[in-house]
Amino acid sequence: MLQRTLRVLEYDKVKEQLLEHVSSSLGREKVKQLVPSKDYEEVIALQDTTDEGATVLRLKGHAPLGGVTDIRPNVKRAKIGSMLHPHELLDISTTMYGSRQMKRFIEEIVENGQELPILLSYTDRMISLYDLEKKINSCIGDGGEVLDSASDKLRTIRQQIRTAESRIREKLESTVRSSSASKMLSDAIITIRNDRYVIPVKQEYRSVYGGIIHDQSASGQTLFIEPQAVVDLNNTLQEARVKEKQEIERILLMLTEEVANDADAVLENVEVLAELDFIFAKAAYAKRLKATKPKMNNNRYMKLFKARHPLIPQDVVVANDAELGGDFTTIVITGPNTGGKTVTLKTIGLCVLMAQSGLQIPALDGSEICIFQNVFADIGDEQSIEQSLSTFSSHMVNIVDILEQADFESLVLFDELGAGTDPQEGAALAISILDEVYNRGARVVATTHYPELKAYGYNREKVINASVEFDVNTLSPTYRLLIGVPGRSNAFEISKRLGLSDRVIDRARSHISTESNKVENMIAKLEESQKNAEREWKEAEELRKESEKLHKELQRQIIEFNEQRDQMLLKAQKEAEEKVEESKKEAETIIRELRHLRKEQLANIKEHELIEAKSRLEGAAPKLATKEKKQVKLEGPKKTLRPGDEVKVLTFGQKGQLLEKVSDKEWQVQIGILKMKVKESDMEYVSSPKQVEKRPLATVKGKDYHVNLELDLRGERYEDAMLRVEKYLDDAMLASYPRISIIHGKGTGALRQGVQDTLKKHRGVKSFRYGDMGEGGLGVTVVELK
Repeated sequence: MLQRTLRVLEYDKVKEQLLEHVSSSLGREKVKQLVPSKDYEEVIALQDTTDEGATVLRLKGHAPLGGVTDIRPNVKRAKIGSMLHPHELLDISTTMYGSRQMKRFIEEIVENGQELPILLSYTDRMISLYDLEKKINSCIGDGGEVLDSASDKLRTIRQQIRTAESRIREKLESTVRSSSASKMLSDAIITIRNDRYVIPVKQEYRSVYGGIIHDQSASGQTLFIEPQAVVDLNNTLQEARVKEKQEIERILLMLTEEVANDADAVLENVEVLAELDFIFAKAAYAKRLKATKPKMNNNRYMKLFKARHPLIPQDVVVANDAELGGDFTTIVITGPNTGGKTVTLKTIGLCVLMAQSGLQIPALDGSEICIFQNVFADIGDEQSIEQSLSTFSSHMVNIVDILEQADFESLVLFDELGAGTDPQEGAALAISILDEVYNRGARVVATTHYPELKAYGYNREKVINASVEFDVNTLSPTYRLLIGVPGRSNAFEISKRLGLSDRVIDRARSHISTESNKVENMIAKLEESQKNAEREWKEAEELRKESEKLHKELQRQIIEFNEQRDQMLLKAQKEAEEKVEESKKEAETIIRELRHLRKEQLANIKEHELIEAKSRLEGAAPKLATKEKKQVKLEGPKKTLRPGDEVKVLTFGQKGQLLEKVSDKEWQVQIGILKMKVKESDMEYVSSPKQVEKRPLATVKGKDYHVNLELDLRGERYEDAMLRVEKYLDDAMLASYPRISIIHGKGTGALRQGVQDTLKKHRGVKSFRYGDMGEGGLGVTVVELK
């Protein structure tokens, strides 16, 4: 991409916002190197990677990247044998700990069932260096000091140092506390000069203590003397300190060698951590912008839903839709300078650059963006004082460069094309430039305030006009992009609102040609038509959703009703079978008793009479009809079904009307307000439309005739409410509703009691009950209809 394009579209400001979300200098370096990619496969991979990072943040809220630093220079020094300092070794240890934590973090999320193939491929490259981390931590403290536990020799040497220091302090403290000390010492303290313990002695008593003079005060009146009594002890202390330094250097060299041995693994871990920091920074930035992953394509087509400028605060930015490459390849945004056109231009350009950089875009789900090999932008008023160029000349220099490079894989953005010169010549030049890039197949978005370009979209195929809406009442733009409506001048309306007299405005109107007035009136009507169309579409969409909800609810209730009916039939059949079985057992018992009596000769009953009696008992048992699928049986030749015939759907036991034949064996049937597909074998012919008057169970005649599943009586007067209840029950029965709800609220209970008294008297009510907790409780009565 051209650097100038990135600059005028403020791509660097997007990167500055992205930098706020990195956790280390590793991620900062990656962000600074970020540029849009032109490779389709690479962009797809980048978007998938960012999306996985966003998934992790959504699940966990953070990524453990604390303590990670850029240790690559330290590792490279270790490889060439240069000794590392304790703080440098400590940075390596904490970074290795961070890599281990990150590896465990990703693996745990995957183990819990979340698929993260890209992030997992990164962590698979990480090598656990716990042994190196442990060695460094056992030798180096949190403050960067080498610990006594680093080696036995170091522990011994430091014990010798502490012993020597203790003996020296004891001797010097006895000297400082002596009776003559207050006379000969400037101050009763022990201090250090040149790493040796000394006392401050007055100049005139220098010979009393002997020893070595290490320093003197600025006035020369005080000498810092190491008394002869502690010279040997100080020498012993210095020897021990030299040994300590040598042992520390040995330990640091040993640790440096350990780092050098694992240098390649350490560097690989650092590289992975840099990538992960960059990925999670992009994901955090997407979360901040409420951005989404765009669908990428290579077909030079883009469509943005409610796209927002990423640099404008979300509470004030206006979202707009935009589309290029489908029905039209060029958008010409016309109208006066109101501030919204340039923002729209930059929003489209930035969304493209962000998508090709692997960043999610500030737009709704479903947005789609293509890969452009080049994005060109001529935006802003730029005068080049060094080159003695005017604003117009500077723009033309940029446009010449664009025309030399733009092709069918380019996105070209022109702001105020042809501005800065004579309006007539500027408009002609703008049309010519637009034709040039249009003929090359480039995708173009241009803004202009020239009225001549309003006709451009009507005279070119694949070109469409657009404008930024302006509210004359508030004298400010709404920043809402209107596709298909050219911009119109609001000068007269604004002037009138600001108080300019009608006489002056009318005189101004007389100077405008009739053609211009016609165009302005046409644009005004277009704006009004578009607003009306959008409003009607929203209303239609709401009605559609309500109808779908009602359709699903009715289907659910019919299925529930049929299931309840089948359960009741099965229950009744089972009870009947049990009764019959009891009767048979009783009959057998009676027969056995009769036979027993005959054998005892207490009754003269013949065997054939017993058999006949048993047959009569069995015959008296009720015959239970099992539920079988009914078959359509027509007397004589089979009846040919036609659209409009009334049939009975055997599955539901309901009558309906045939609408159309959808296949050889299926028809679409209207049952009440439901339409469904039914097989011919599952229906029974009733009558033709000529033979009987069609009386549908329920007819939907628009919103005024629609019967809801609920009746809301809250706020109604008692008498009006009772009248509404009776009418609603009749309507619900005509619509064949099996169940309805009456909302009366809790209140004083008078309305609730009146509803239930009405239900008790109504012939069509099967039963009623209060609503469950999820249905409204005592504030709702649920009614089952016959």
